[in-house]
Amino acid sequence: MKKLLLTLLLMPFLAMPLAVSASESVSLDKAPIDAADHESLQRGARTFVNYCLNCHSANYMRYNRLLEIGLTEKQIKDNLLLAGEKIGDTMKVAINKKDAMKWFGAAPPDLSVEVRARGADWVYTYMRGFYRDSTRATGWNNTVFDKVGMPHVLYGLQGEQELNHETHALKLVKPGKLSVEEYDVLVGDLTNFMAYMAEPAKHQRNQLGWFVLLFLGVLLVLTYKLKKAYWKEIH
Repeated sequence: MKKLLLTLLLMPFLAMPLAVSASESVSLDKAPIDAADHESLQRGARTFVNYCLNCHSANYMRYNRLLEIGLTEKQIKDNLLLAGEKIGDTMKVAINKKDAMKWFGAAPPDLSVEVRARGADWVYTYMRGFYRDSTRATGWNNTVFDKVGMPHVLYGLQGEQELNHETHALKLVKPGKLSVEEYDVLVGDLTNFMAYMAEPAKHQRNQLGWFVLLFLGVLLVLTYKLKKAYWKEIH
């Protein structure tokens, strides 16, 4: 009985996902992940389609799943289907793989489960960690992913940063269209959407899990009382 009680108490903690960091030497910032914030997810979906989907695919995500975050079919068709796709299609990449190999040295990876592979904090810090590097072919490098092949596609919004190689601190030397705070919000929304895209049913699954644990707890109490009543006259 004690072992069963201990198992029930530990189950919520065992079910929590472990954050995966690809680089232990880099201090990662906390990503503002909230699967219940549909407005954030909608803004993140817009940013993903407009800036990421030109090179990166999301082959495990269908446009019609965006109905679950509060978008209507009309909103999806008018704002997110930019190349004649259908609402039931997956988020396919627009770039040709051969061209990608030529331009970047490697084909951009599919981003469907990138957050599950690297962790939300890694993605959030990565998208804020680009800096100018004249030694790189693209002119960019990243504090989280050294010698990254990807150029900074959001530099028009963030601006240009320089890295102090002694302190490893980033400094904004050329402002973009957004302030630092506004850019952080945009990247936070993008990361939030990518986290949702990696596990669309995670929020519902977590909610269901608490109901299951509550049911098991009530059942445990009833079972224990039944056991006491059944064996009370047996010594």
